[in-house]
Amino acid sequence: MTFFTVGFSLLAALLHVYIWVLESFRWTHPATRRTFGTSESEAEITRPMAYNQGFYNLFLAIITLVGLALLRTEHWVGSALALAGTGSMLAAAVVLVTHDRRMLRPALIQGTLPALAVLFLLLEL
Repeated sequence: MTFFTVGFSLLAALLHVYIWVLESFRWTHPATRRTFGTSESEAEITRPMAYNQGFYNLFLAIITLVGLALLRTEHWVGSALALAGTGSMLAAAVVLVTHDRRMLRPALIQGTLPALAVLFLLLEL
């Protein structure tokens, strides 16, 4: 278990917990609307979708955190869970940018830490 594997995985999980808060609880607040580039009316219309999507981000973070917690005692299980969580985060970032090239910046924000975590997790296998 390396410092980089744990560090990048933990940071990716914490970022996705933050995204959960923004999407599930602060979606219609002006600062969050600016972050995601939505108008007040768009935020109201998409609020149920954002709430649900926020919980997807939380669940990915939880999978990753449980994996990290198990790395020392159940290395293969912990690695598999951490890789499933961070790999899904990375895949979501890839889907975001391939769907709309204008989303490159958000995809980089969402996907860089998970990409580094996946890299170091795979290097440990």
